Amino acid sequence: MKTKQDVISIIEQLKVLYPDSICSLDYKKDYELLFSVRLAAQCTDERVNQITPALYARFPTLEALANADIAEVEQYVHSTGFFRAKARDIVLASRMLLREYGGKVPDNMDDLLKLPGVGRKTANLVLGDIYNTPGVVVADTHCIRISGLLGLTDGTKDPAKVEAQLRAVLPPEESNDFCHRLVLHGRAVCIARRPQCQDCTLRPWCSHYHAQQEDRKA
Repeated sequence: MKTKQDVISIIEQLKVLYPDSICSLDYKKDYELLFSVRLAAQCTDERVNQITPALYARFPTLEALANADIAEVEQYVHSTGFFRAKARDIVLASRMLLREYGGKVPDNMDDLLKLPGVGRKTANLVLGDIYNTPGVVVADTHCIRISGLLGLTDGTKDPAKVEAQLRAVLPPEESNDFCHRLVLHGRAVCIARRPQCQDCTLRPWCSHYHAQQEDRKA
């Protein structure tokens, strides 16, 4: 595992590489981010950003989504995959937000997890991006893979374990932006199946890279 200084060095280098640590999902309203994250499950953010303008033009308010015909919502989200479950969750969550929370996206994990289709990944992203809650960790596929390669975690693929292990080593005020930057790094450099290790400026602190070098020496 990494020293405290290693962790700080990784964080600072990622800041240099990706100064704008923003979510790649487009949204104008808090609930739109909530639903876009749901749509992004097993789908690319790029695809979600392509279909949501039409969805929110047809259903411009939370009330409109709550009263929507689920079958019609399915037509708008069809290309994101698992469209029946996603459409149902969006409509049911809209109704619950209005009924239980006055139309406001909850600001705590327990209430967020009560919403249809919301798991810890979605809840953490909402808490971090909307409410700037310290210490949140969005354990998506990029975060899980790259944190394991770097040696920030023990290599587990279990999102809950990755979340807990990263919480233990990351400064709370840095954790949300750190996760966004790992996503950007996973798309640009540390690409699944073909990581560009020779072009990666995180090499000095990367356990995977150093293990490769040792293997070559053996």
